[in-house]
Amino acid sequence: MLTTVYALGLRSVELRVLKITHLDEDRNGVFIQNAKGKRYRVLPFSESLKNVLRGYYKRNRPKTYLFEGRNGQYASESLRAVFKSALKRVVIKKRVTLHSRRHAHATHLSESGTDFGSIQELLGHNIIKTTMRYTHVSNKHLLNAKSPLDFLGDF
Repeated sequence: MLTTVYALGLRSVELRVLKITHLDEDRNGVFIQNAKGKRYRVLPFSESLKNVLRGYYKRNRPKTYLFEGRNGQYASESLRAVFKSALKRVVIKKRVTLHSRRHAHATHLSESGTDFGSIQELLGHNIIKTTMRYTHVSNKHLLNAKSPLDFLGDF
């Protein structure tokens, strides 16, 4: 679940309502329906995530929702408990939330060169300012930026 949240940049509610039928391996798309603001969007379905989910599917055989709880849809409290348990196992003491995975997704897209307009669409934001708040540029990335002087060549 945590890998899926990060890989797709999902909100927790989007993960909880994600159905098996929303995954399309042939078209390499994950279809998010009725997201925040009743928006619909298509996300890229990476080979890495496909491999993770194939193994998960073989082990768990969900029927409707990709991640199912006792009564169908996975409960938000259970998802938070899974996240807290994972934090304890890897000894992360910094204050992070499950939603931090969505911020990390946006930041890593930005650092890999994805333009803000594309990130905005992938996250399903109406306003670019929201997307800008999601992307946190690391100092390492800033130090790798080229000076405009380097583009001019020798003079």
